[in-house]
Amino acid sequence: MQDINPIYHNPFGIAFQWKRSTTKDIKKIQMVFRDTGLLLSKHELVQFSKNIKCTMDNASLCTDCQQNEACKALLLNTPAPQVTLALSQKELDAMHDLVEGTLFQLNLDNFLGGLCEK
Repeated sequence: MQDINPIYHNPFGIAFQWKRSTTKDIKKIQMVFRDTGLLLSKHELVQFSKNIKCTMDNASLCTDCQQNEACKALLLNTPAPQVTLALSQKELDAMHDLVEGTLFQLNLDNFLGGLCEK
């Protein structure tokens, strides 16, 4: 944990920035959930948030799927067009919280940093 700056976490995953790295862009946000990691710019994170909202708005699951965590019937597009995630309704809700919490914290840090500089 010494090499990262945690941004936000929930039981589903964590978002952080690397403190220093020769191979990674330290301005990007690393999101790790399940057995997956995504390294995203803030712009890509905003796009990912829009993709999540679109999937949530257009998800029409049967009653069994809404209650069954093993059912991964929802396909979520990531900012990388080659990668789509298969999620359950519960995982989609957790991903939504992870992304929105991360964006909120980044915006809050940016706002507070701006206030401190004045």
